[in-house]
Amino acid sequence: MSIQINHLTHIYNADTTFEKTALDDVSLEIQKGEFIGLIGHTGSGKSTLIQHLNGTLSPTSGEILLDGENIHKDKTKIKEVRRRIGLAFQYPEYQLFEMTVYKDVAFGPTNMGLSSEEIRESVISALQTVGLSEEVYEKSPFELSGGQKRRVAIAGVLAMNPEVLILDEPTAGLDPRGRDGILQAIKDLHDQRGITVILVSHSMEDVAKLVDRIIVMHKGKVAMQGTPGEIFSHVEELEQMGLAAPQISYVFAELKKQGFAVPTNIYTVEEAREALLKLLKQVKA
Repeated sequence: MSIQINHLTHIYNADTTFEKTALDDVSLEIQKGEFIGLIGHTGSGKSTLIQHLNGTLSPTSGEILLDGENIHKDKTKIKEVRRRIGLAFQYPEYQLFEMTVYKDVAFGPTNMGLSSEEIRESVISALQTVGLSEEVYEKSPFELSGGQKRRVAIAGVLAMNPEVLILDEPTAGLDPRGRDGILQAIKDLHDQRGITVILVSHSMEDVAKLVDRIIVMHKGKVAMQGTPGEIFSHVEELEQMGLAAPQISYVFAELKKQGFAVPTNIYTVEEAREALLKLLKQVKA
């Protein structure tokens, strides 16, 4: 399933003194199975863009095509669009409301009219995917840790079997353990199901480590797009937009400046480890 965005513009409070153009003639294409990182400074248009992708917002002008069909052409089909393109908002645990974890995750599949057996299969599969065991199924979601609540909320989206999963800052406010757990669950989901994932994040380290392609938003426009290596090689341009490369890349840039024979296209801890081990072997030789 492909998503095509054609000349998308969104203006808040049009024709008032509070008018603000959040998206300005944005055109993009997202292919089935891609892992996309969506980055940009606060106010760049990221959140407005993702809310258009599943029909939460309607454009001022332009269109969004899902498999070639305008998602707003038939308003009766918007519910199906939202099932196919699942969106987990920032702090999605604030949307938890049922008495048990199981019931909360089952809410979406139940509203889809599935049989009790189909609902059970969807719920258990979703909870297992995000790494939650049976011991929490009958607990209140409000008794869980922050990381577990986040997993329950994401499972609620996954239980509807979406073809695209959009995650808005999924690790915000979590401790390191919770953060690492959520990121690993997202990576496993993409690897195992081949689901399209769009990750909105302020963490350049997370983006560099996980995604295939990065889209950079700035002042409502697409400023850049490319692989992590391509995007993070434009450090000066990113800094002008209030962004940065992953911290590890600055370390290697400084090592290079100090005369060490290290590459400068290092963006993850894993890459840094390999490069440093290689450097140490050369020094010992």
